[in-house]
Amino acid sequence: MPRFLTAALYKFVDLPDCAQLQPRLLAVCEANRIKGTLLLANEGINGTIAGAPEDIHTVLGWLRSDPRMADLQHKEAWASEPPFLRMKVRLKAEIVTMHVPGLDPSRLAGTYVKPQDWNALISAPDVVVIDARNDYEVAIGSFHGALDPHTRSFSELPAWVQQQTAPGKALASTQGRKPRVAMFCTGGIRCEKSTAYLRSQGFDQVYHLQGGILKYLETVPQSESLWEGECFVFDERVSVGHGLQEGALELCRSCRRPIGAAEKSSDKYEAGISCPHCFDGLTEARKKGFAERQRQVELARQRHQQHIGARMPDKRGDGPAPL
Repeated sequence: MPRFLTAALYKFVDLPDCAQLQPRLLAVCEANRIKGTLLLANEGINGTIAGAPEDIHTVLGWLRSDPRMADLQHKEAWASEPPFLRMKVRLKAEIVTMHVPGLDPSRLAGTYVKPQDWNALISAPDVVVIDARNDYEVAIGSFHGALDPHTRSFSELPAWVQQQTAPGKALASTQGRKPRVAMFCTGGIRCEKSTAYLRSQGFDQVYHLQGGILKYLETVPQSESLWEGECFVFDERVSVGHGLQEGALELCRSCRRPIGAAEKSSDKYEAGISCPHCFDGLTEARKKGFAERQRQVELARQRHQQHIGARMPDKRGDGPAPL
């Protein structure tokens, strides 16, 4: 059975020529039969691509031939079926959207903490631990004792931080000193930007988990882990647990939220159409449209074909990469 290598990558780096880079990068990916999505912005690159191993490494080598991206890191995963249907290289204002003009994570990001040192840091009584992900991700798993900002999108995080600096709140100064802060996210990209934001607001002791939750789950034995639940990922696995074993959750094809046995037993759940998270907010027209899409998916499955509606488009949070 053919195996497809998936490479998730990001780097905050000054790319003022990103518009000129876009068609060249797309051409290299297409010439090597690569599928996926890459985002380019003045602040860097972010995305996930998949294909034959040798073709993936050809594209990565091409990117690293640019001196600005010579140290580009990536994470690998394997799939028995193609995870993506087409190749897109998009120009964006930001590779992860926060809407804070002038923020430069390449200069201001917090201090990396290796997975094996993370437990000691977040167990310290003077450290405020913050989950930098969105509400639907936090709902299925997080580190013990971490604060949940209850954000629906990453761009809401700065406002939450400002609220939490008020007297009596989690990030309030004590005796004129701001607290130590530890932040984490799926793979690292949101933490680079969120810790940079905190540092821009005068927090000078800010840390983030190197490699994100995924590296922690891959590295730290379950017997020593402070992680509870599963970790949402931005691909067809939906969630992973310790050792990066695929979780038991599925995805609502309407709202893209993870769902388990409880949601699927609800009378508001209908495969491919709705779940308890989105049922009340869907118009009849949208439900009808999702029902038709699901009918086409089922027909394609019966014919042993792949239907474009069966795959997940780019989603919230980290963008196309599971970061």
